[in-house]
Amino acid sequence: MKFSIDKNIFSNNVNTVLRAISSKTTIPILSGIYLELKDDGLTISGSDADISITTFITQENADNNLMINSLGSIVLPARFFNEIIKKLPGDTLNIEVLENKQTIISAGKSEFTINGIDAINYPHLPEVATDNQIVLSTDLLKEVVSQTVIAVSNQESRPILTGVNFEIKDGKLKAVATDSHRLSQRVVQLDSSSDYDFIIPGKSLLELTRTINDDLSEIKMSISENQVLFSLGDTLFYSRLLEGNYPETDRLIPESSNTNVVFDATELLASVERASLLSHESRNNVVKLQINTLQNSVTIYGNSPEVGTVEENVQFKKIEGEDLEISFNPDYLKDSLKVLGTSEIVMKFTSPLHPFTIEPQNEDDNFVQLITPVRTY
Repeated sequence: MKFSIDKNIFSNNVNTVLRAISSKTTIPILSGIYLELKDDGLTISGSDADISITTFITQENADNNLMINSLGSIVLPARFFNEIIKKLPGDTLNIEVLENKQTIISAGKSEFTINGIDAINYPHLPEVATDNQIVLSTDLLKEVVSQTVIAVSNQESRPILTGVNFEIKDGKLKAVATDSHRLSQRVVQLDSSSDYDFIIPGKSLLELTRTINDDLSEIKMSISENQVLFSLGDTLFYSRLLEGNYPETDRLIPESSNTNVVFDATELLASVERASLLSHESRNNVVKLQINTLQNSVTIYGNSPEVGTVEENVQFKKIEGEDLEISFNPDYLKDSLKVLGTSEIVMKFTSPLHPFTIEPQNEDDNFVQLITPVRTY
């Protein structure tokens, strides 16, 4: 195999694929990056068995400056290979694979020779049928992921909760995640007549959003029995799906409330961040919210026995219902407020020991966050 290519374009594609390569893999060949050169262009792939990413650099596009001398394939040590490319001078990169799998990488007056691995042993990409693709707006997908992935669990003791549950039914997509302490759910309209129910690992979704190119307007999603494929232009992103049934979460969201408060999201976030300065110094990391409808006031308290206390009257837009005093983890509320992406939110409470919800004041935005309070007595 022998070719030359625009160094910056090649490096950008390698960086994309590197997101799927783990340095901790127990399968040695998966620590490498796979290159395959055919008549129509160059394929670059990486995988850690959970995520696979492949990109294609076509020869048709003159900007790629891809000059093919001989076809073939090779697997090269990913991290080392990437460092070499970044350090090479000039605008054009030359790669030649010798018969003994040694690979010569050169640019300008610099030349490296590294040992490659026979590509015949590299695992095949997952097979996912693309005849029934679901088209999603790039901005919408990134928004749904950011709003739900904050609630996935980091505990492997319940693997199913480390993912986001996607349910597509009746022309709607419902994405929901919970770690049993909080929940985040977003529902959006979808132009699809198919029904699906699947769970994508939260880590995969985070890598997906980092892989998406900013100038990409739409993404095509294909689902198989145990894999999901996102088509991002010339880049394909595969992720395994989590096996099992996701908990029934609809019943967790209260249908009614006894106390409602409308806040400016930015002002409330600032208040919670100040209160959490002291709560973080405490062992239990809890803040208390006191709502007094008769006095028309909302007060937030933070406390650390070692440092001191903080008390602040929180600005609000509207208050209605019963008096309430409730304690909770402030980090959960901060995460919720940061991803709401709206100016006004409504917090709905039923009782001091029941989960409360945070929703956009705009009812057209079908998005709800739920937080379980902390018992402090």
